[in-house]
Amino acid sequence: MSRPPCSRAARSATGELTRIGAEHDLSLTLLRVLGILRDGRPRMSNLAAFLGLDKSTLSGLIDRAERRGLLTRAASPEDKRAVVDLITDAGRALNERMYEEVREALAPATGRLEPLQRRQLAQLLEPVLTPPLPLTPRRLPH
Repeated sequence: MSRPPCSRAARSATGELTRIGAEHDLSLTLLRVLGILRDGRPRMSNLAAFLGLDKSTLSGLIDRAERRGLLTRAASPEDKRAVVDLITDAGRALNERMYEEVREALAPATGRLEPLQRRQLAQLLEPVLTPPLPLTPRRLPH
């Protein structure tokens, strides 16, 4: 029995992300963190839960990214007691470069589509991805 196309597409895209991330000495998890922080400012607890990590593991990941100049920490504008992680200009630039590399790596597959098909695919994906999935863990039934 063949896998659904969305499963195969996700596996292919994840494989390219993993390969390109490794070329930049970045794990897939850190790539996900950079993408999330590019688009928002979740609390550490929400980010850890969304990624399926404990806070200490995420903190170590953030520390390494901070030493590389990709992320920085700051007081939350909403709650001065809380700390938020922010993507730096260097992190944003790396994120953009990697986006282009992934786009180029996936071009052989997306290039099989006619321009109209690419627009249709984007239109079909938009309601699935907007609004973005919440940064909260999924509750499993007991």
